[in-house]
Amino acid sequence: MPTPTWERLAPARRERVTVAAMEEFGRHGYSAGSLNTVAREAGVAKGSLFQYFDDKLDLFQYVAETAAQRVRDALASWLGVIPDGTSYHAFFCGAVLAWVDYFADHPLERGVIAATHLEIDPQVRAAVNAPARRLYEAEVTSLARQALRRGDFRTDARPEVFASLVSMLLPHLAVAPFESGFDSPVPLYGLSRDERRARVLELASGLYAGFGAVPEA
Repeated sequence: MPTPTWERLAPARRERVTVAAMEEFGRHGYSAGSLNTVAREAGVAKGSLFQYFDDKLDLFQYVAETAAQRVRDALASWLGVIPDGTSYHAFFCGAVLAWVDYFADHPLERGVIAATHLEIDPQVRAAVNAPARRLYEAEVTSLARQALRRGDFRTDARPEVFASLVSMLLPHLAVAPFESGFDSPVPLYGLSRDERRARVLELASGLYAGFGAVPEA
């Protein structure tokens, strides 16, 4: 994680380095990402990066943590407690749509989530996926347990299984609608916003149906 030197930097300088690193790793991944490019785009000396972070992996982990926190902050209203008077199906589908809409408007974070999930080095992949795992384990599992207690889910539904499937669906939905080459049997790329939302709802409802009743349209 960042050194005390990083914490003492002016916020604008920290943001320049963060954005440059997100762009480079999001475009090329960890293995091919260049610290020379990060330094050049941020307007700092390459040696300065090693005053801010222990090594390249430390910077990549910071980028992954930052992206995960930004996503969590943006979607905070869809986490925590299922509102009274709202079915979990409606709440879950709304959250998934909000997730997709967020990544439609945030290419930096979209690139980072692609880079972390497609990283080929297993040790690096495990390290940088930790923030996302915490989100799925803590937040999605908690919501699924609420759904079970409220009666939205069948009594034999396992919240951990639901959260595991969601953890596979969400990264795909963050990238596939906006980047070519990720299409599944339900195409998402190149669609209008309304078409995309309809397909996303199909996928979200299909996953949900394994755990609870889907209301008739």
